[in-house]
Amino acid sequence: MQASDIQRVACLGGGVIGASWALAFAMHGLDTVLYDINDEQLEKSRAQLEKSLDALEAYGAVTPEQRAEIASRVRFTADMAEAVTGARFIQESGPERLNIKRSILAQAERYASPDAIYASSTSGLLISDIAAEAAHPERCVGAHPYNPPHLIPLVELTKGETTADWALDCAKAFYHTIGKEPVVLRRECPGFIANRLQLALFREVQDLVVRGVCSPEDADKALVYGPGLRWAIFGHHMIMQLGNPGGFTGMQQMLGSSGDVWLADMASWTHQPEHYAELVQPGIDAEMANFPEHIGHTNAECIAYRDKMLIELLKLHRKL
Repeated sequence: MQASDIQRVACLGGGVIGASWALAFAMHGLDTVLYDINDEQLEKSRAQLEKSLDALEAYGAVTPEQRAEIASRVRFTADMAEAVTGARFIQESGPERLNIKRSILAQAERYASPDAIYASSTSGLLISDIAAEAAHPERCVGAHPYNPPHLIPLVELTKGETTADWALDCAKAFYHTIGKEPVVLRRECPGFIANRLQLALFREVQDLVVRGVCSPEDADKALVYGPGLRWAIFGHHMIMQLGNPGGFTGMQQMLGSSGDVWLADMASWTHQPEHYAELVQPGIDAEMANFPEHIGHTNAECIAYRDKMLIELLKLHRKL
């Protein structure tokens, strides 16, 4: 099967991730069916999708006419057979519990085409475990998105123990066709790539705050107005490549072992600090209160600002 053969997608599981996936597929012209267990859950997904469309229209990413076309491509159903029949690509976004994900896969396989690719949005489980009891484990891949999937291009693809090469290659090619930036883990790894990088950074942030080096607000500012601006353009290797006339090699030669002093003073613990939320929540509340009016002072206002900024960044990256 080729990526061009995929014209219909089934999204199994709604919520924030599933509804966002459905929107991502519909934005790129695909016939999309979103499945959930009952009408109540489907209405929540529909509301989430409409809210995301509100932001896209408000910030000029889509016109009212385009919005209507996108919305018309998404159908909602509580019938698994209706959801997966005829779909060549299945994006599962069910609860992050192994027994539930295995159950969803088993139900989908009753009605799905034998060559349909099954991609799990799992953020912590291994695709080998999810597909261990599947009838067609060779067509199952891990496909971890970054939230919200309809905006952030990253998809981390993982090949399980029995995943066929053609399935992984097809999934990667398919995600490319809808504007995603798929990266491939050459072997399964808990937390994938981005979450591990994020957690390593967060460990140091927590350590700096716990040790009284800085406030939560100043740690966030240091990231947003320093390396975060560069990371929104290039990754760390490329930033170092551009930072020295001799490229990455020249940068390494210039730095030598100077970072060893920092590393010796950095966090190396392997257990999250106890009561960190109690320690840091007042600082986070203060940070939000200190935001300028154009950002806002509530979670809802900051989410709207986040989405606006993501849309503007994606326009610069020519992803919207």
